[in-house]
Parts: sequence; structure tokens; C-alpha cells
Amino acid sequence: MPDAEKLAAVREALPALGAGIYLNTGLAGPLPAEAAAAMDELAGWQVRTGRAHPDDYPALLDRLGEARAGIAAILATDVGSIALTRATTEGMNIAAWSIDWQPGDGIVTTSQEHAGCLGPLIAVRDRFGLELDIADIGDGGDDDRTVAAIAAAIRPQTRLVALSHVLWTTGARLPIARVAALAHEHGAVVAIDGAQAVGAVPVGVDEIGADFYALSGQKWLLGPEGTGALWVAPHALERARPSHAGWFGFERLGLDADFAWQPDARRFETSGFYPPAVAGFARSCGWLSMYVGLAWIHDRGMALASAAADRLATIPGVAVLTPRDAMATLITFRIAGWPAERALDELGARVFAIARIIAPLDAIRISVGFFNTAAEIERFAAAVELLAAHTPDSLPPRSRLAMLGQAD
Repeated sequence: MPDAEKLAAVREALPALGAGIYLNTGLAGPLPAEAAAAMDELAGWQVRTGRAHPDDYPALLDRLGEARAGIAAILATDVGSIALTRATTEGMNIAAWSIDWQPGDGIVTTSQEHAGCLGPLIAVRDRFGLELDIADIGDGGDDDRTVAAIAAAIRPQTRLVALSHVLWTTGARLPIARVAALAHEHGAVVAIDGAQAVGAVPVGVDEIGADFYALSGQKWLLGPEGTGALWVAPHALERARPSHAGWFGFERLGLDADFAWQPDARRFETSGFYPPAVAGFARSCGWLSMYVGLAWIHDRGMALASAAADRLATIPGVAVLTPRDAMATLITFRIAGWPAERALDELGARVFAIARIIAPLDAIRISVGFFNTAAEIERFAAAVELLAAHTPDSLPPRSRLAMLGQAD
């Protein structure tokens, strides 16, 4: 269908877009109505019929399989390399704890990592007496600087290199294939935090060269909270070890031994998945890849983000912190004279912008999605322009609607 007609159909299928200018998919994306309907149907079934029927568990296995297949299609990889998780953080934890650590071993990460990546590294550092080296990569926009900083941080004892594909702070896209090749030259395992990449930009995990790639379901894949996945390279399956009992519990129950030790990435999964969430995650992935189309999603999202960054950069008093030549779909910026939180409050009140602040940078971050419109971006930029032309004290007050019968 024509682009404008397709965009209208996509937006109609994402009801949350009617609540404002949706620019915070990097935190949680708008849930497709189709995914919500699948979740409601299954949740209603549980209420009406209970959750203890003997057929419920085989049905859950089918839904888990559908979700893995949906992720595999988006990552252009084999379904056997996919383990379902509940968040990127869980995937990074699995990667960090899968190594047979010895005291004195080392980990390398960057100076721009999210707690979802950094937290697991600190946990294994403290548990096993490891060394954690931080590579200063600046804003992440200079690939040569990033690779050089990581190379300088790697030591003979380094066993793991962990970093983001797209930085949550500045929105820079890092040269993860180059970093993976460098780390492997030194015998280190590579774990990638893909929370801000998968669903926003093309990701062919088999071509990256990493050992683990973790992702979120609720962000750019538009799934429900409490969903995610971990891609495990075939060569990593041979040496990585699960850090939990996993499916062993089923063997104790006398169930099929196939559940006790999976030959593929499923060995890293734990039990206790919430069936409606799994169903919604699978449906969101299918909706993106089969109804909307990944190429259209990636091309439109990145083009619109690029245009938004250019527009913001033209506004006097606005500093765009996202490296223009290394960006994905996140844009981080500051407005001179405005604390980020105060500025975001004004933008929310004036044009119903839904975004977030990056507290360490005292900056605003917007997530530009394939479902946004050029008109929304211009309306948002015009509001930013208004703020940039004033201080918090000189900004004209917002016009207010007088309510009939209300006393002054």
C-alpha cells in the first residue's frame, strides 16, 4: 500500500500513539492492539477455566516456541540459538555467569554502559574476585577511539568483554563487530547489550562475531514488560555453562529427560514464564516482521531519526549530544539554560511529548520510531525552539482553557 496509507494503518494498530507524541520507545514501546488482544484472550481463559489443566503446559511450550521463532526471524538466525528471558539484564547476567571464573580474571566494559549491563559485571566481580576495567570511549561516536580504548583495557587475564550495541546515553552505535574480533584475538568472550538496537536497526547476529547478544521485548519489539531473549552463538554453546538448575527440575519430576538438558540455547532458560506475556511477545514480533515489515521499519525509523537530529541541531541554544555519523534512533540533546527535567516537563505539558531524561548527562533523550510522523517531529522541535529562545523564568505562560462556571 502507499506509504501514507500504510503509516495510517500502523498507527491505528498502536492505540497509545493517541496519548501524545510517543518518543520513549527506548524505555517501553507502544503495545500493538493485536498483541494486547492475544494477552487478554489468554488471561481471560485462565480466569474462566483455571491454570491447572494438563493441556496448559504443552500449550505453553508451543507459545515459547512461537516466541523463539519470532525473535529468530528478526535476528536472521537459527531458532536453536535463542533462549527466552525476562529482560536484557537477565540475558547479560546469563552471559556473565556462564564463564568458569577464577580469581584475578578480568572483565572489560565501557564508560557508557547501562545498569543492565554493568550490574551483572559488578556481581560476578564481587563474587569471584575479578578485575573490572572501564574503557573511556567518550560519546561513542568515534569508532577508532572506541576500539583503541577497549584494546588498551584488555589484559592477558581478560575473560569477558561486555558492551552495548547502541548506547542508552548518547545513542551512539558502537563498532561491535570490530570489538568482537579484537576480544576474540585475546581469547575473551563477548557479550552485547542489544536493548536499544533490536527492532530499531538491522541486526544480523551471526555476522557480528559475538558470543552472547541480549535484548529486551518491551522496547523496540513493542512486546509486554517482563520479556526478552538471549542469542547464544553455536560455538559458545560448546563451552558456556548455565548458572542455574534450569530444566533439571523437570527430571526430578519424572518428566521427559529431553526437558532436563536442552541441546541448544534453551538450556539457559529458567521456568516460570507468564503465558499471556509470552503470547503477547510472540504476537508483537510476528506483527512487526510479517504485517509491518522489518525493512520498512528500519528504513523509516532511521530516516526519521536522522531528520529529527538535523532539525534539532539547527535550533540556536540546542546541543545535540548524539554523534550524527554513528546514530541509530535515539537522540540526546540539551537546551541551554534549562535543566533537563524542567524542560521535559514543559515539553510534555505543551505538546504532550512522551520522552525521558538521561540524568548523568542532564539531557533529554527522544526515541524516534517508525510509527512517528514528520508532523509530530516538527511539533516537538517547534516546542524545543520555543524553550531555547527563553529561560525558565522568561518563558511565556501556557494558554489555559477557561472553564464555564468556574470562579476566578
